[in-house]
Amino acid sequence: MVEEHKFPTIQKVYNFYMYLSKKTTQSLNEKLKALNKLRPIDASLLEKIKKNFQLEMTYNSNAIEGNTLTKKETFWVISEGLTIKGKSLKEHLEARNHQEALEFLYDLIDKDKQNTISEHLIKQMHTLVVKESDSKIAGQYRTGNVFISGSDHEPPAGFEVVAKMNELIAWIKKEKNKYHIVELAAIMHHKLVAIHPFWDGNGRTARLIMNILIMNIGYPMAIILKNDRQRYYRVLDEADNGDYKNLCEFLAQSVVRSLNAYLDILAPKKGKKDQLLSLAELSKHCEYSPAYLKKLIAENKLEAVKKGRNWYSSMKAVDEYKQSMNKK
Repeated sequence: MVEEHKFPTIQKVYNFYMYLSKKTTQSLNEKLKALNKLRPIDASLLEKIKKNFQLEMTYNSNAIEGNTLTKKETFWVISEGLTIKGKSLKEHLEARNHQEALEFLYDLIDKDKQNTISEHLIKQMHTLVVKESDSKIAGQYRTGNVFISGSDHEPPAGFEVVAKMNELIAWIKKEKNKYHIVELAAIMHHKLVAIHPFWDGNGRTARLIMNILIMNIGYPMAIILKNDRQRYYRVLDEADNGDYKNLCEFLAQSVVRSLNAYLDILAPKKGKKDQLLSLAELSKHCEYSPAYLKKLIAENKLEAVKKGRNWYSSMKAVDEYKQSMNKK
């Protein structure tokens, strides 16, 4: 289990950014500082939080790739070892494999907060992700050509994969201090899935590897939600054309959501203005319609949390938006 007390007060404060807005960067830094003040976290509580994050990550990451297990079914498979009627063996194995990969990730972070991303580590993670569901390809670069369904991007030919992966590792080493860590993780994630080095399991592997970078700094695990799949694919498509801004903001929102989850458990807010409300309810307390509030969230101008398919925000967030507009 990750031992929270091993994180320093703050490992690195990122006051620079290339793609993230100033507001987003400040939010990431301030919430991480707030979380670090609450460390160390009680071991039993931390274990409960960890298990919940693992379930969320396994369910959402697999669901993005087409796994039809529900969240409850995923829990039964990975926690109780049950077999779900009507679901394929492959889907069961994908859940078990992803859970094991997460255990490996947590152990990795616990042992070393400065983990280096390498080809060996990427292959090792891929092996865990598909070792039972597709053992023949586990940890092996593809040698043939592939295409990505629903995308105009054409991955490099099979014979180019090794060279492209070498370039990726060299890029991480060279650029790691030039970006906010969330930007670095987002761009690295895109570059890895764009290379598409394995026959299958690329997305799941990339989402795990990017979390190594994020969690090294002390952030909690970033989880990309199944309900955000279309937006996720859209910002990846934009990154194919060299535009990384929306991808970086998208990942940052996932990190903020995880930070909020930790802070809500460890230091719940008591003020009325802090209370999370649905956009329909929030619009009754301010001059903005639900549609306009949703627009502000999409433009990253209003802090919000997504639960299922619905967005929630607070009057405090609305007040902060108004203040930022008054300053402008």
